Amino acid sequence: MAVYELKDRLVVGIASSALFDLAEADAIFREQGEDAYRAYQEAHLDDTLEKGVAFPFIRRLLSLNDLSSDDPLVEAIILSRNDPDTGLRVMRSIQAYGLPISRAIFMQGRSPYHFMPALNMSLFLSANEDDVREAVALGLPAGRVLGPGVADEGDDQDLRIAFDFDGVLADDASEQVYQSGGIEDFRFHETTNAATPHDPGPLRDFLAGVNRLQRREEEQRAADADYKMRVHVSLVTARDAPAHERPVRSLKNWGVTVNDAFFLGGIDKSTIMEVLKPHIFFDDQVGHLTGTARSTPSVHIPFGKINEPDRSAPEPEPEQGQE
Repeated sequence: MAVYELKDRLVVGIASSALFDLAEADAIFREQGEDAYRAYQEAHLDDTLEKGVAFPFIRRLLSLNDLSSDDPLVEAIILSRNDPDTGLRVMRSIQAYGLPISRAIFMQGRSPYHFMPALNMSLFLSANEDDVREAVALGLPAGRVLGPGVADEGDDQDLRIAFDFDGVLADDASEQVYQSGGIEDFRFHETTNAATPHDPGPLRDFLAGVNRLQRREEEQRAADADYKMRVHVSLVTARDAPAHERPVRSLKNWGVTVNDAFFLGGIDKSTIMEVLKPHIFFDDQVGHLTGTARSTPSVHIPFGKINEPDRSAPEPEPEQGQE
């Protein structure tokens, strides 16, 4: 068999906890233990799992492989804490939904994110907070899905992706200025450094991969005037003028683009999301996502100083469960 190369593809790692709703099975694991969980999964092997938070995003992302007749542009790979036996239900559910996902890594009770660099992944999505935080601490682009699954409208073929800027596409250096000095220090800092590009954040490379898909769409439209562009990318940030200029310049310097930009100056992002209706929204602050997650598939990127644990606060209970 010829070697299957990943280096020129957009590769996303997806935990079964992000792709499917595993609440019922996870409750069995937490309340009754691993043996009961195994028995439950075996008994429900042919019961297709319900769609999870990231399902609409992954389905649409993979559908873009129709832009290439022979070589897939996008690859989604399952990264799971299940062992191969208990992971069978996940793979059967993938088959039942007709998702073109054939590759998976199952690691019994262990974190699979260490394989991200080997698989050229520019994003890993999971519901397991510990796995995501550990991955981000190692400099890997990971996010935790939040909120209930959202209806996957079959007649809507578009893929709408929304990003926050600081701590997501860019690093958090400017966010630290805001946290330490307030809004006026932040605005002065950003206007003074408007011509200086930010250092990239954890999802800059993922955006670059999405832009490659958009360029392929543009080629398709040039060949077929009836082709309708499907991928739309938005920047949705709490910044406002005059702090808007530096992000725009930074994106250009990095060689990446967005279709739309929302500089909200503190307006509740959830009000925008209800109209924009992205299939996934990435933000580094849980406070912003509390509102958006009610109607929008939302992902927390626990990057930067603002996401460092509060040592004065009590330690949270460790997250359990399989994925």
